[in-house]
Amino acid sequence: MKKILLLSLIGLAGVGVGGGAAFATDKLLGPSVPTAAAVAETMFVPAGKILAPLVFKDGRLSGYVSFEVQLEVAAEDSERIVIRLPVLLNAINMRTYRTPIASGPDGMLPNIAVFKKVVMEAAVEAFGRGTVRSAAVTGAVPA
Repeated sequence: MKKILLLSLIGLAGVGVGGGAAFATDKLLGPSVPTAAAVAETMFVPAGKILAPLVFKDGRLSGYVSFEVQLEVAAEDSERIVIRLPVLLNAINMRTYRTPIASGPDGMLPNIAVFKKVVMEAAVEAFGRGTVRSAAVTGAVPA
């Protein structure tokens, strides 16, 4: 009986010491709350109209669609983004013809989520990782 009681006390003491150490470590070294200066102000930069082919999964061309896209970037990066927009448009063109974007029974509806993914991948190539925080597709019109 003494052995069981002693083992139980040792186990409880271990849990107490371990829990206390974890709590103290979290308080001393835990994540700090970001200040307002650390959070960068963002803005949306219009990328203009982007003409993209609607391609079926088997590679056949269904038609064309004109997208309007805006890119969310840090305010201090906006000028650099505007200057390099042709590089982004080229990267989008190199991806859209081989990416199945067509949806719907006749293939005339664009899959916005797939196009947004294409834009984000092209943005990494054109501007670098983390520069464009998100892309907002604000319009899609058959061309």
